Amino acid sequence: MKVAVRTLCEFAARRGDLDFRYTPAPSSEEGIAGHQSVQSRRGYGYQSEYLLTGECQGLELSGRADLYNPHKGLLEEIKTHRGDLSRIRGHQRAMHQAQLRAYGALLCRQEQRKKVTLSLVYYDTSRDKESPVTETATADELWQELEALCLAYRAWAEQEEQHRDERDQRLGHLRFPFADFRTGQRQLAETVYRNAVQSRTLLLEAPTGLGKTLGTLFPALMALPAGKQDRLFYLTCRNTTRQMAIDAVDALRQAQPEPNNWPLRTLELVSKDDACEHPDKACHGESCPLAKGFFDRLPDARAEAAQVREPLTRERLATIAAGHDICPYFLAQEMARWCDVVIADVNRLFDQSALLHALVNQNQWKASVLVDEAHNLVDRARSMYSVRLDQQRLLRVKKAAPKPLKSPLNRAARAWQDVVREQEAAGTEPVFLDSMPNRLPAALQGLVSALTDYLADNPPDLALQELLFESVAFLKLADQFGDHSLCEYHRPGRGRAAVTIQNLIPADFLRDRFVAADSVLLFSATLTPGVYHRDLLGLPEDSRFTSLPSPFSAGQLQVHFTPRISTRKPDREASLSAIADLIATQFREHPGHYLAFFSSFQYMRQVAEALADRAPDLPQRCQQPGMSHDRRTAFLAGFREPQPAVAFAVLGGVFSEGIDLPGDQLIGAFVATLGLPPFDPWHEVLKARLEERFGAGYDYTYRIPGLQKVAQAAGRVIRTPEDEGVIWLIDDRFLQPANRTLLPGWWFKY
Repeated sequence: MKVAVRTLCEFAARRGDLDFRYTPAPSSEEGIAGHQSVQSRRGYGYQSEYLLTGECQGLELSGRADLYNPHKGLLEEIKTHRGDLSRIRGHQRAMHQAQLRAYGALLCRQEQRKKVTLSLVYYDTSRDKESPVTETATADELWQELEALCLAYRAWAEQEEQHRDERDQRLGHLRFPFADFRTGQRQLAETVYRNAVQSRTLLLEAPTGLGKTLGTLFPALMALPAGKQDRLFYLTCRNTTRQMAIDAVDALRQAQPEPNNWPLRTLELVSKDDACEHPDKACHGESCPLAKGFFDRLPDARAEAAQVREPLTRERLATIAAGHDICPYFLAQEMARWCDVVIADVNRLFDQSALLHALVNQNQWKASVLVDEAHNLVDRARSMYSVRLDQQRLLRVKKAAPKPLKSPLNRAARAWQDVVREQEAAGTEPVFLDSMPNRLPAALQGLVSALTDYLADNPPDLALQELLFESVAFLKLADQFGDHSLCEYHRPGRGRAAVTIQNLIPADFLRDRFVAADSVLLFSATLTPGVYHRDLLGLPEDSRFTSLPSPFSAGQLQVHFTPRISTRKPDREASLSAIADLIATQFREHPGHYLAFFSSFQYMRQVAEALADRAPDLPQRCQQPGMSHDRRTAFLAGFREPQPAVAFAVLGGVFSEGIDLPGDQLIGAFVATLGLPPFDPWHEVLKARLEERFGAGYDYTYRIPGLQKVAQAAGRVIRTPEDEGVIWLIDDRFLQPANRTLLPGWWFKY
């Protein structure tokens, strides 16, 4: 049974409280550079990345020690940090020490040494300073400690090995939960299965109506044993889709023999805001009762969670955590190590500090990745690697700041003033900078250190924490600034300057995430053309694109064009009455529920007012900006009312994708404009960068994103093989071949 030393220590050597008070940590690049710096200065006689292996209590252990000098009998483990060494938490130090001593035990056995000198070298990357903690230990005492760790882990490891065998055996004979597949669903499942077992990357355009959630999960689970894969990650861009995946896994469980003895562990990972029981408290034992003694009580909670057969949803995990007085959010983080299927938001694999990516690298998992509604991933990834820094937040904090923070806050405020003076000519208009402002990052680094020290010794302060996290996020991206991103300065008023790092090409950040996965499937109803997503997401060059045939026929859908209506900005005023008349005529000829989509709230309201003037008897309702969950629910409930009406909505908004309105709930849609983003300075810079990188600036910036929104919105009309409906594409440009070819082909086959 193979296990990495680090995994062994994380399981068996952690003790005491959770402590997630912020400490400034090096980036992964800084950590690697720090290790290399210490290793390079050791000189003759030292060996780097020294491989250590051995068997203990039936476990095959392996790991690489950072430095070993056989002549001195010295083994060194390097841990990088930034700032005050005392800020490294107790549970972290215990882990570090256990890992080094485990390496020492393996070394003594492997090299037949009776004793060894162990040095835990803390290296401050910001000050180029080493702080070694050195001791001498005998082979016997080290081996006894290692045996104790292995005994604690072995019972769990044996259970996990048995679990894996049973899981793979059951998945090899997985039953589909229905008597037959939907039309086209079998082809979908076969495509997903082949991609997984062949360890490939596939962009799969799978039309609405195939049953994609179950049609991808079922074959991906069957492929786990066939492809010798360790984990399956089902990633979503919306919470509603996450629930559908949980329901699908549970439907599969209930369709199997002995569903109450189902060996597959499934975990729902939610955000900290959704899981935290004490949002007013900081994550350490001195503040939160659920952090006190967390690691001491974790083993029993983990053991209980591992025996649950139903999906470990947020609610189910909260119940288990409450029974052991520990934090449910961090219990979920722990169970991510031990669950076969993890259902989570896309940020859990793709953002800067993604848990799942870290676990894949640490454990060398073969992970199968499914990304639902993948057409959203470009925009979501851009937001993950973008950050805004506000002068106003700093000035608010500065007014009521405690004395120890006055000086670093003043330095940061002066750095802001330098930026404002440098950009004085810009006035209140946004400007794009060629590089980071000179003094601002250095001042922020000092402020981060001061805030960290202060918050570690004082009660939680929300305003200070927000300033700290904003500054840290900005510094991380500033360190990696390049042509994949854009720096924007904007000062709409006095004391309200902002500097924003906006990501343009997420591929440069995501590429290693896709390489680390064993197989990747990105699927959606709108992924044409595949090369757009391959380029912007950084998919491997050998990734493939496949579009499955629709289960619907063009006979179910009437698609109409409007060659005499232009919705270009200069023509919009003239288009209002024409669009209103078109809607009224269609509604009177075929009364029913319709959705009318527009590029902005302003344009939507103008057409709604024109319709009210020209057809006051026609019932209508409009989407409002910032609608609450209850108001969105009420808006959707209107489609189930017997009285037909026209509902107005914004293209690309909450009602243009991810909603199901089958049958008479929706019989038609009007889509005004091509959904093109605004031709503003930001998008023009984006176009220039994408042209330079990929030679497709206009298409990648405007045409493809816009027409994906159109296809998603119009796709609300036909949801089942029994549905019939009509789509009006309102703009003469829809007839242009370059635009029409980006719309679903089955619309036009009738």
